[in-house]
Amino acid sequence: MATIVRLTRKLARRIADSSFQPDIVVAIARGGYVPARLLCDCLNLYNLTSIRIAHYTGAEKGDAAELCDPLKVAIAGMQVLLVDDVDDSGDTLQLALEHLRHHQPATIKVAVLHHKQNSTLVPDFFAQKIIRWRWLTYPWAVVEDVLGFVKKMDPPPTSVEQASEHLAREYGLKISRDVLEDVFRLL
Repeated sequence: MATIVRLTRKLARRIADSSFQPDIVVAIARGGYVPARLLCDCLNLYNLTSIRIAHYTGAEKGDAAELCDPLKVAIAGMQVLLVDDVDDSGDTLQLALEHLRHHQPATIKVAVLHHKQNSTLVPDFFAQKIIRWRWLTYPWAVVEDVLGFVKKMDPPPTSVEQASEHLAREYGLKISRDVLEDVFRLL
């Protein structure tokens, strides 16, 4: 979690150093919850809300991003900071921007912890750029992500050790034994 806090502070400094002063932060649920709340703390902002867009379920990417829970607060005329953990393909952020624009904010700026270079969208603010695509595992989704990868294994792993070796070899993921034991309890 220390890495996330460090990246969030870096992101907050970039936002603070710009001329943009958000009135409200909109987190994209669920990956944007933690970064958005940490940004609110670093930027001394109280107004925080969310929308939910489904695109990934565990390690599986769906066909298209889908708005599941729309905005429930008025943002007309406001400076909006839209926050997510990662800008992977750009699809989720594009849908979020389209949705928020219908609510007539003065400005919308996008902030993410990680911006993947292959994305169709370049966020206004990011803490780190990912040049070569790779899977990123965040503390708030590690069990969910690893469970998704383990469920895709054919044949299914019969031990934590076997799963660990496969995840390292196939995805470059080094997952702790504790997390893998938690994953195996859910299988």
